[in-house]
Amino acid sequence: MDAVREKLRELQKQYDEISEALLKEENLSDPKILTKLSKEQARLQQTVDAWKHLQELDTRIEEANELLNEDDPEMREMARAEKEECEPEREQLLEHIQHLLIPRDPDDSHDVIMEIRGGAGGDEGNIFAGDLYRMYTKYAESRGWKVQVMEASPSEAGGFSQIVFSVKGTDVYHDLKFESGAHRVQRVPKTETQGRIHTSTATVLCQPEAEESDIDIDPKDLTIETHRASGAGGQHINKTDSAVRIVHIPTGITVNCQEGRSQIENRETAMRLIRARVYEELKRIRDEKAGAIRRAKIGTGDRSEKIRTYNYPQNRVTDHRIGLTITQLDRIMEGKLDDVIAGLLAEDEKNKLKEAQ
Repeated sequence: MDAVREKLRELQKQYDEISEALLKEENLSDPKILTKLSKEQARLQQTVDAWKHLQELDTRIEEANELLNEDDPEMREMARAEKEECEPEREQLLEHIQHLLIPRDPDDSHDVIMEIRGGAGGDEGNIFAGDLYRMYTKYAESRGWKVQVMEASPSEAGGFSQIVFSVKGTDVYHDLKFESGAHRVQRVPKTETQGRIHTSTATVLCQPEAEESDIDIDPKDLTIETHRASGAGGQHINKTDSAVRIVHIPTGITVNCQEGRSQIENRETAMRLIRARVYEELKRIRDEKAGAIRRAKIGTGDRSEKIRTYNYPQNRVTDHRIGLTITQLDRIMEGKLDDVIAGLLAEDEKNKLKEAQ
């Protein structure tokens, strides 16, 4: 356990350095740095608190051991009682600390950019994409997170053929990173006259939102074009070159933004999308070269992987990766995703513990 205590000392030192940095005037006046430092401090808080508690228990046990050598029988009895109380508590705490020290995904503290597309099933797939968007926004509201639509292509029948939105808050990527994949719905569409159950899909992609400090994109690697937006959005939308298309030449990644009312707004949104997508792509390439991609049982996060089924007639949701079935589909579609996300996180932690051991 000496290695555990040494690791805890390192994290305590990091925490203290962050606390000092948060008091510096130049950091207090920079919202981006302040947010980053605050998130890092919050990430370490639980571990530092556990370390302080462990030190207190170590001290109490050490003092009790010394009292066991006393001549006074009453003092020795008190020492034995103290040890009997502290030692099981310390064992439980050390087990908890082992979980806290599981290597964390460096992207866990990031905000996210989510993209939902209607898949198989035509109009019904698009309607389901809209249902999923509503589900995630409800969940975000329950967590105190902020949702901002970046791009949207509404479907005539309802829902969206595609919608891209950001979610900002504490540890958003940590909780939503396993949502990427194909979501399947089984229900009777409104257009079905025979009452037959149809199967449709929508795909979800969840990426960490990269800050400027996370990735350095050379402006020479970008081509930026403006053009007239198309589709709904008011009279201004087709009369000015407000839409912005950006291509990252080395990767070929392209984004096109036209939701904003001005070219400046669309350019800013397009740059956020480019940063997130290039960041994810470069990370994938780097991991492949290092042979570091972990094909965990929980899933790869590919958009094509079928991860979950929403069965309306049976009011049932099944996550196929962890074999979790919940017969409360109506609650889940209202954003009550806590049980599903907790199950995924628990499975991921179990896999990481096995790897660490």
